[in-house]
Amino acid sequence: MQNNSIGNLKTMRLRTLSCLLLLAVSLDAAASDLYAVVNRLRAGEGVCAVAKKLPPLTPRDALERVARDLSEGGKLERSLREVGYQTARSSAFSIKGDAAGAQAAGILARQSSCRELQQAAMTEVGIYQDARQVWIVMAAPFASSVTVPGHASGQRVLELINQARATPRYCGEKEFNAVRPVRWNDSLAEASRLHAEDMARYNYFSHSGRDGSDPGQRVERAGYRYRSLGENIAAGQMNPEDAMAGWIKSPPHCANLMNPTFTEMGVAFAIDPRSEMGVYWTQAFGTPR
Repeated sequence: MQNNSIGNLKTMRLRTLSCLLLLAVSLDAAASDLYAVVNRLRAGEGVCAVAKKLPPLTPRDALERVARDLSEGGKLERSLREVGYQTARSSAFSIKGDAAGAQAAGILARQSSCRELQQAAMTEVGIYQDARQVWIVMAAPFASSVTVPGHASGQRVLELINQARATPRYCGEKEFNAVRPVRWNDSLAEASRLHAEDMARYNYFSHSGRDGSDPGQRVERAGYRYRSLGENIAAGQMNPEDAMAGWIKSPPHCANLMNPTFTEMGVAFAIDPRSEMGVYWTQAFGTPR
């Protein structure tokens, strides 16, 4: 009887181990299938209608590690830093509940995940799942440089600003008439460059400098004497068009763009891959004395 009991116990252990191995294999296969499901939904198949078919997301091991970390209670930004993934944009969402892992493909296909999956800026993805949860992490890796070089980007922003000022618009609830164009000013551009470089190097995002300076003090240091002044900042945008689009969507930044008292402008960006956002923009408006 003792030998039979030991034999039965060994058989039970082997069966349990086999079941666990089969479960792990099935979950790995399901995770692989989920990449295909995500890209089908992203392309507009099934429940997700799209105006424009988006390119598929590329699976990345680093993002899979981030997804696993999130399943254990980690934080997205910290996990990305720990795996060394420098991102321009990122987002994550989860499916949780009994048998969520096994049913993830069906749940994704019928729940309202379309908005998350169809973020056009995202290019890479990582998925982690176990029996009770699935985490999907999407990101766009940080590019090494802005798509337009320094001086050319400044002139492009100036062009876009004057196009915006030529058209009446609402900035939030405030209405602005079309206004005269602004002209380039080297001192305002220099003040903008120094603040953008400081934000990038020391990884912060604020109108207040690390030394406590405000926009007015910074432009005066650059030799600009003003009657009126305004400053816009942005971070993460890889081209002048995206920076401008963000400013126009923000009521206070938009109001600076449309302010009829401003006659001059300077703008600059700075890059530091070690910083959180990678690229930082500063734009200074002024009216000289």
